[in-house]
Amino acid sequence: MTGDLLLEPREVPLGGVRGLTVHRTLPHRALPTVGAWCFVDHFGPTREPMTVLPHPHTGLQTVTWPFAGEIRHRDNLGSDVVLRPGELNLMTSGDGVSHSEVSVGGQVMMHGLQLWLALPGGSRTGPAAFEHLPDLPRTGGDGWRAMVLVGTLGDTESPATTYSPIVGAELTIGAGASADVPLQPEFEHAVLAVDGTVRVDGFDLTHRQMRYLAPARDTVQLQAARDTTVVLIGGAPFDESLVMWWNFIGRSHEDIVHAREDWEQAAERFGQVKGHDGQVIPAPPLPRVRLRPRRRRV
Repeated sequence: MTGDLLLEPREVPLGGVRGLTVHRTLPHRALPTVGAWCFVDHFGPTREPMTVLPHPHTGLQTVTWPFAGEIRHRDNLGSDVVLRPGELNLMTSGDGVSHSEVSVGGQVMMHGLQLWLALPGGSRTGPAAFEHLPDLPRTGGDGWRAMVLVGTLGDTESPATTYSPIVGAELTIGAGASADVPLQPEFEHAVLAVDGTVRVDGFDLTHRQMRYLAPARDTVQLQAARDTTVVLIGGAPFDESLVMWWNFIGRSHEDIVHAREDWEQAAERFGQVKGHDGQVIPAPPLPRVRLRPRRRRV
């Protein structure tokens, strides 16, 4: 279909040059967002531990979803939660939040996703919040079943707090099945191959690749030779300009400069994450050019 796009992953170290390597498909140079989704990192499967020291966020929600392994989340709001497969962590930064994520149990298998949702309008400067959701709603149809992480899939709605029309779901496609999964025609969507090859509307998608699906369709056909997991994201096209740099989302170069200065000066908006003896990830130097909004090319 016109407007569809294959997004190849690129390798990025998480938490520093010696950090866990992740595979990032969004943002893409041609596509900054899918709905309000603006960031998709796929980590593992790997036995490398995750150790991400306290770091800040502004203007976004973090969505953390493990398929294997456990992650301890701590933040400046006082949250201290161990996240397990089948559970969801959703953190809303508002005007500022800081957190850490550390794998539990040493050299255990780690596999999962970290995604960001851009906050619209006034919510991006609102209060920070954290939700741990251990029980998520399920749905399905012929040849497929799903857990709805955020937003709505068909008639099934997640209890997670969101700020724009959205969907995020983990889908399992049965071996040999040809599954027609419902979509909202006014949404744009993307399908991420999590653990193997899947056929998406007639196009093969291999491990870690993502396929963008333009609006104006009410289903997507997914086919797999064996039981296969994919993640479906989507939402109403996000019409606000975004300036994204490091862990911050703003609307201008000045927004980013201000957030960076506040983090480096340990400003109150980011608080302190207990349990790390004051260790944090310092902000990298700003580029020598003025930061500009990311532009869509599809």
